[in-house]
Amino acid sequence: MTIQGKNIIGFNSSSEGTVAIQAINPVTGDTLGPLFYNATLEELASATDLAEDAFAVYRKKSGKEKAAFLRKIADEIEAIAEDLTARYTAETGLPEGRANGERGRTCGQLRLFASLLEEGSWLNAKIDPAMPDRQPMPRVDLRSMERPLGPVAVFGASNFPLAFSVAGGDTASALAAGCPVIFKAHPAHLGTSELVGTAIQKAAKETGMPDGVFSMLHGDPELSQELVKSPAIKAVGFTGSYKVGKLLFDIANARPEPIPVYSEMGSTNPVFILPKTLESQKEALAENYINSVNMGVGQFCTNPGILLIQKNPAFINMLEEKAKSSSGGNMLTPGIKDAYNGGIEKSKKFTKIIGVGKKADGLTGVEPTILHADYQTFKDNPQLDEEIFGPTSLVVEGNSKEEYLEIAKNLGGHLTATVHGSEEELTEYAELLEILEQKVGRLIINGFPTGVEVSHAMVHGGPFPSTTDSRSTSVGTGAITRFTRPVCFQDLPDSLLPDELKEANPLKIWRLVNGEMTK
Repeated sequence: MTIQGKNIIGFNSSSEGTVAIQAINPVTGDTLGPLFYNATLEELASATDLAEDAFAVYRKKSGKEKAAFLRKIADEIEAIAEDLTARYTAETGLPEGRANGERGRTCGQLRLFASLLEEGSWLNAKIDPAMPDRQPMPRVDLRSMERPLGPVAVFGASNFPLAFSVAGGDTASALAAGCPVIFKAHPAHLGTSELVGTAIQKAAKETGMPDGVFSMLHGDPELSQELVKSPAIKAVGFTGSYKVGKLLFDIANARPEPIPVYSEMGSTNPVFILPKTLESQKEALAENYINSVNMGVGQFCTNPGILLIQKNPAFINMLEEKAKSSSGGNMLTPGIKDAYNGGIEKSKKFTKIIGVGKKADGLTGVEPTILHADYQTFKDNPQLDEEIFGPTSLVVEGNSKEEYLEIAKNLGGHLTATVHGSEEELTEYAELLEILEQKVGRLIINGFPTGVEVSHAMVHGGPFPSTTDSRSTSVGTGAITRFTRPVCFQDLPDSLLPDELKEANPLKIWRLVNGEMTK
């Protein structure tokens, strides 16, 4: 498939801008054609106007119609697998296996949302039938369900060119909710984004979706801000840095009509190892920890950035050996590499280095680095709790259970926290688990946080500053309700009700009727 370097505006393409950008291979530094042109404000206006018009139609599409659209997107992505993998690896420096795995995850979550739409219970349909004879006051007929918010702005992530990008979780959940999407492509994978965007455009046409249900724009920070300011946009999905995520959140809240912003902004994902378990499983824990830190060259939002233990010199020596024998890789962009090296240099002022792995060849090659601090140093320097995006982690050694609890109480919000311990130890440290539950979106026992299952029960979110809204998830089917709101219909004639709330239940979905779940 030929990559044209254009913006996708509904069913058309456009390149009216004058500022050109180009994809770069992060390993070799080679530029990749063609030139892409940043969208103009006029092109942005065309996309938002189309999205508004599309919403009037798309919001009324049935669950089955939207499910067919999502499945068709997955089919179209799979149909260009060879071209997509070639461009993905060229733009990221990541291996084919990673490209294929991420493509499978992307298509899998599209189909998971399709199944959710057909099943229907996510709509949270509730019916309280009229009770005209109720004393002392009659009850009116009340029926409620989730309804879509409107057009959604989605920003692509640097670290997942497919699964958190054009057809990733934010786009899939917004489209499933009934919301058109205007996607801001990430400049690190321009061609990959266009291939997937064109697949969505083709799927929309072939399944009878309205023009404007999806658009994709290239642009600079000014365009991103104008997109969030647009009155047409009713919600925002973002994965990236704290600086940008918080900026978009502040812009959205300063609008005449504030809108929800779901920014995922990083996390150090603390791992606590309880003393007896550490002593009995030193080698396995050291190896698994180093592997988790280095997975994806540390460029996953769930890599463990902090390891908390009680003093154990033998374990520290083991970590040093494992770290020195580990190998680095290439970061996704030169900017990410510079930020990683800068973060290490900053942390070295307060910590000491346990071990440094082998540096990878290539323009953006880095070396894994494990740092160390004692309890008091960590307590006195709260900046050590900040994420360094890449293959590094800080080991904090404490002296007692009380110090464990104090560290946990002072943690900011994170996506995950992990505790390793036997059932007996976990019972002894039950207070630690209770504290961590208030700090994270996912509490893990005897595992490592790297990797996120796409499922119904998954929660990928957490208290601020890991996200701007801890009440939601960006992964799994629960993500759909970020882009909906409950609407109640009082005494509406049955013929005018949505099918989901009609008396005969033509869709045969589960509903809460008079307080009881029934079909």
